[in-house]
Amino acid sequence: MDQPEVWIPWVGSLLALLCLWGALRANRRKRMVDNLPTSKTTGVFIGLVEVKGRAESVRPLTSFLANCACVHYTWSVDEHWSRTVTETYTDSKGKMQTRTRHESGWTNVARGGEQIPFHLRDDCGTLLIRPAGAQLEPASVFSETVGRGHPLYYGKGPPHAVSNSDHRRRFVEEAIPIQAQLYVLGQARERADVVAAEIAADEKAPMFLISSRPEELISRGYSWSYWGWLILGLLLAVAGWGFAAQRGDFGRTPAMAAIPCVLAGLAYGLAATLGWVWMVFNSMIDLRQRVNQAWSLIDIQLKRRHDLIPNLVRTVTSLRDHERQLQTELAALRAQLAATPPGVAGPDYQGCRPLLLAVAERYPELKSQPAFLDLQKNLADTEQRIALARGYFNEIATYHNTRLEIIPDRFVAALAGMQPRPLMAAADFERAAVTVEV
Repeated sequence: MDQPEVWIPWVGSLLALLCLWGALRANRRKRMVDNLPTSKTTGVFIGLVEVKGRAESVRPLTSFLANCACVHYTWSVDEHWSRTVTETYTDSKGKMQTRTRHESGWTNVARGGEQIPFHLRDDCGTLLIRPAGAQLEPASVFSETVGRGHPLYYGKGPPHAVSNSDHRRRFVEEAIPIQAQLYVLGQARERADVVAAEIAADEKAPMFLISSRPEELISRGYSWSYWGWLILGLLLAVAGWGFAAQRGDFGRTPAMAAIPCVLAGLAYGLAATLGWVWMVFNSMIDLRQRVNQAWSLIDIQLKRRHDLIPNLVRTVTSLRDHERQLQTELAALRAQLAATPPGVAGPDYQGCRPLLLAVAERYPELKSQPAFLDLQKNLADTEQRIALARGYFNEIATYHNTRLEIIPDRFVAALAGMQPRPLMAAADFERAAVTVEV
């Protein structure tokens, strides 16, 4: 047996392990998509989050081919070529022979693209998305194949042609149009310009995906990828050792030749099982930590309410008391002015001027009404944040509890000693809300 053929079973085994790694990676991403509850844009907290909404931008881009308003686009131009190749070869009898074959294909002749940060809007508000570094899955907005006489051929393509060109060009463009429904999974962080969150690339984040597909299709795609890589790895493992058996390395009888194939399949199945258990175990631990994080987010929002609302109430109360004093002083001044109008004998009304100027300097304008409106807005925003945090906890806790009951995850969860987490109900809220009395 030639030396290169000795390595074929081992090369097949190595490729099978690489396929197994790809399968586990796809399954891990599927679980990540399934595990994360969808957050509202105003309820996004720091960390890995999942949001859905429509793309918006004040100054959108204009795509190169479709001329549509968008926040991201990529385009390419491919040119078709064909040629006839004549070659010589040696046949089975050792004679030189000549044959011709036809070759054809597509060659890229131009490409480009552009993207900008954009806002994702849902029914609660907007969230800034910085797409640099993300895995993008845009939608197809343009696809057309034309000949040299078409205006698009030279209008959007280069003036030169490739060798053996058939003078056919294929124009393709993908984009994220304005108002496109998007699914975003990535790391949320604080913005540098305002007190708000944004989603951007993070080296420590396990995933950053911006897709025009719905969540169900994304999860299904990872599932198909998992099974595809898994089956391909099994075939490579069995085929590599089956080749060695066919060469007679393990005996001449069919039973002896089948042994390495069976052993390779069993070894691959054992490795796949151990890898799956390891992946599911880590996924369950990660899910438990996210449940704990969701619970801590409720405490954070309650602490924010406890610190913020009383301070706002004191500010509004002070403004109200000051303006009440102002109105009393102004009423007294108006009454005095009416009692001694100009040109009438009596106390000089000019004596009120210093006091009036002092009041005008102390209260250049009334501020209590905007302050009351700001207090009302903060009250509504705070309660909405708390409600979103509670809803987020219930959603991820529900998925956590479901994982503990379904087969086969429940057996892996038993290894981690995981227990169901009770959901939050109105009767369980023992923390008293802040009373607002102004």
